[in-house]
Amino acid sequence: MAIEELKFKIANTCSEMDAIHGLNYRTFVEEIPQHQDNPQQKLIDKFHDENTYIICMKGKDIAGMLALRDSRPFSLDAKLENLDSYLPAYRSICEIRLLAVEKKYRNTAIFIGLLNKAFDFAMQQAYDLCVISGTTRQIKLYKHIGLKQFGPLVGTENARYQPMYISIKDAMAFRDRSHAMNINSKTMSTLINCLPGPVSLSEGVVSAFVSEPVSHRSECFIERFNEVREKLCHLTSARKVNIMTGSGTLANDVVASQLSSLKGKGLILVNGEFGNRLVEHASRAGLVYDLLQTPGGKSYKRNELEKQMQEQGAYSWLWCVHCETSTGVINDAGLLKDVCQRHKIKLCLDCISTVGSCEVDLNDVYLASATSGKGIGSLPGLAMIFSDHCATSCNKQLPRYFDLSLYEGNQGIPFTISSNAVYALEAALIQTNWPERFRLVENLSRQLYCQLDLLGLQILADPEHRALHVTSILLPDGVSSLEFGDFLASQGIFLSYRSQYLISQNCVQICFMGNLLLDYKNLYEALQHALVQIRKSAA
Repeated sequence: MAIEELKFKIANTCSEMDAIHGLNYRTFVEEIPQHQDNPQQKLIDKFHDENTYIICMKGKDIAGMLALRDSRPFSLDAKLENLDSYLPAYRSICEIRLLAVEKKYRNTAIFIGLLNKAFDFAMQQAYDLCVISGTTRQIKLYKHIGLKQFGPLVGTENARYQPMYISIKDAMAFRDRSHAMNINSKTMSTLINCLPGPVSLSEGVVSAFVSEPVSHRSECFIERFNEVREKLCHLTSARKVNIMTGSGTLANDVVASQLSSLKGKGLILVNGEFGNRLVEHASRAGLVYDLLQTPGGKSYKRNELEKQMQEQGAYSWLWCVHCETSTGVINDAGLLKDVCQRHKIKLCLDCISTVGSCEVDLNDVYLASATSGKGIGSLPGLAMIFSDHCATSCNKQLPRYFDLSLYEGNQGIPFTISSNAVYALEAALIQTNWPERFRLVENLSRQLYCQLDLLGLQILADPEHRALHVTSILLPDGVSSLEFGDFLASQGIFLSYRSQYLISQNCVQICFMGNLLLDYKNLYEALQHALVQIRKSAA
């Protein structure tokens, strides 16, 4: 099946102009209430005849657009008196307007492609300065690209814009230092994110993250913050969850700190790299524990666990990675719960790669760690600690930040936390139909298994213990995992392959996390193409 590429071009046909008017209406009438609606559901810009439109086409559909115009007066001239007084010296200037991307196609590749084409056009026309009215919903994003704010906000109460400018020199400098902006047009047209992080973001996440921040002490924020906690508990069947600024590593440090207040020794299960990391967390926290190890690609059987309990005596707690991401093995949480309940052991799970990626039931789990930047489809930066109990004040020698009782006694917010990060997490939780997402992950993984079988590629994890959202692939002799991953990256398909635990086994890893775009068919073609090209070059 042919790959349906994204095509970035200057609009020049009647059908393209008609599509522009439709996208203009959907964006600036229906989504951003800047203009009045009309029965034709078309919005023709007042400067239409003077605009140069850069568009992105996906097949016959328009996926995105922006317009450039160099005739004065600009739209900003009508909104700001003496516009030039705000601007640096320039020789030739243009205005960028009408930046819009269809909701179903919103992703980094389209935004980057439109900007790249706009920068190239500006260079060809010898402009040295561009001005734009940036929606307040995306100010941080515009700043990241290098645009500078000037003047007061303009527009209506329902559609506020910030005047901004960028020199073409600065735009080119940003492109030179940005990996994403240097991806070639072929890469942008096939961009597929199969990484365990950063993941493709759910709809609305970026807009929420770049919104105006609010105080973490405001009543409105506290209410929404606790609604987010309720949504997380509903998603995982957990009794409680605390959210703090930090990574999944910090979440596991908090779990280790809480375990330090328990009497008795624990048991840590290790069947891969991330199990070994739990051992390091436990050692640094001064915990007393035994290890039960099994080879990578394998999981635990009931008789192994029962034998450990009988031979080594009573344990106070058991700590295990739910999904051993290094190998793509999912450990049976139901089995672990059952064994722990029979022996009156507190079960702790590292669910960093599973919450949001697959169904997770944290009922009767003493403590579990997770993060915002994996399966949930938000940005990284928030650590989550789920629990089935009310935390009490523990070891006073622990850092205050790790004391969960302080969170429960302060409406979940004892310390500063970013409203932007919380609202981004909220957007991901609200926008996702979780049962549908989990079915999609299963369908994608089944398709992947079939393709790998056809290609003669081996999956590292045992069939009965495979995580549907993480697949580690053993490459055959003569095919370097580094060369394989590099080749796919050059085609705009990003796998995980540079971690030492993957390199040592000549593995690459395909993850279905975050926002799942429905174009993974391109991935299967690319895997075959990569094998052929690398074998051909080695011959």
